[in-house]
Amino acid sequence: MQLGVLGRLPLAVARVVLAALRGRLGALCWSLSPLSLPFSLPLPGWRRVSAPSPAAPPGPRRQRQRDDAPPTPTSVNYHFTRQCNYKCGFCFHTAKTSFVLPLEEAKRGLAMLKEAGMEKINFSGGEPFLQDRGEFVGKLVQFCKQELKLPSVSIVSNGSLIRERWFKKYGEYLDILAISCDSFDENVNVLIGRGQGKKNHVENLHKLRQWCREYGVAFKINSVINRFNVEEDMNEQIKALNPVRWKVFQCLLIEGENTGEDALREAEKFVISDEDFEQFLDRHKDVSCLVPESNQKMRDSYLILDEYMRFLNCRNGRKEPSKSILDVGVEAAIKFSGFDEKMFLNRGGKYVWSKADMKLDW
Repeated sequence: MQLGVLGRLPLAVARVVLAALRGRLGALCWSLSPLSLPFSLPLPGWRRVSAPSPAAPPGPRRQRQRDDAPPTPTSVNYHFTRQCNYKCGFCFHTAKTSFVLPLEEAKRGLAMLKEAGMEKINFSGGEPFLQDRGEFVGKLVQFCKQELKLPSVSIVSNGSLIRERWFKKYGEYLDILAISCDSFDENVNVLIGRGQGKKNHVENLHKLRQWCREYGVAFKINSVINRFNVEEDMNEQIKALNPVRWKVFQCLLIEGENTGEDALREAEKFVISDEDFEQFLDRHKDVSCLVPESNQKMRDSYLILDEYMRFLNCRNGRKEPSKSILDVGVEAAIKFSGFDEKMFLNRGGKYVWSKADMKLDW
């Protein structure tokens, strides 16, 4: 029947004929689909019914698909600066550049990480409080808590540049402040590289502990166990300071950072054996807040973002950067991070990290 005839038929009959034509033409169209035609026919009223899904692939293939999926950036360590006012001999993130992203670009990257599943951000360096006298990190802390509404926002600092006015302005937005302290003997701190003229690192630690209590910030201590403090007994001092966590790291060598020809540090003299590290842990086994991290646990269990917002892969003993998340997105960049999500969970990487959930006596 010619389509022009439809105009001379009663309306009801025309509708029936048109419906029949649609059905036949539709069947013809979908029968041609294996040819992968480069066009479609968007006729009104058409709706393609999906073919039944094939049977689920066998177990090993499904497992490979899961293994190939990029990890979720649940907890990220953003080293936004490499500059520092201390010269710790074992430092594994040294001042190889002076670059710091513009504030708005850093915020854009943090928002991308939140969208990808980030729950915790830790700001580190270098020394985070060097940039704009702490204003840069303060604004990032406020943005992450107030705008992104992250459950946990933390900072790792040597503490030497933090002032009470910073707590007054930004303390409410910070969940955890971790202060690096490797010894309660000031002479050892000077030997390690944490000395700063007449300033006393240990005295400053106690002052910061008090400010954290006054302004409602959870207080944490990080210690790197090395050749110069491995025999020290820190039980009494740690218990007196009563941090929520005492992170105890085994001194770690990273090619290009603290060992090798292009390194800015020579950390070989600080290295201790696994047995030495275990003896230190055994000496402090009664400290309930102690969280030990051996070289094996440390190497691949952290998501480290550098000053360009590139993930750093440490699996080969040196830091190999991905492309920046600002250029290729989080999912593409994180595939090259070398991050071991299982090790992250095994070392206790996920814990009660929001001060709102901590039962603390401020």
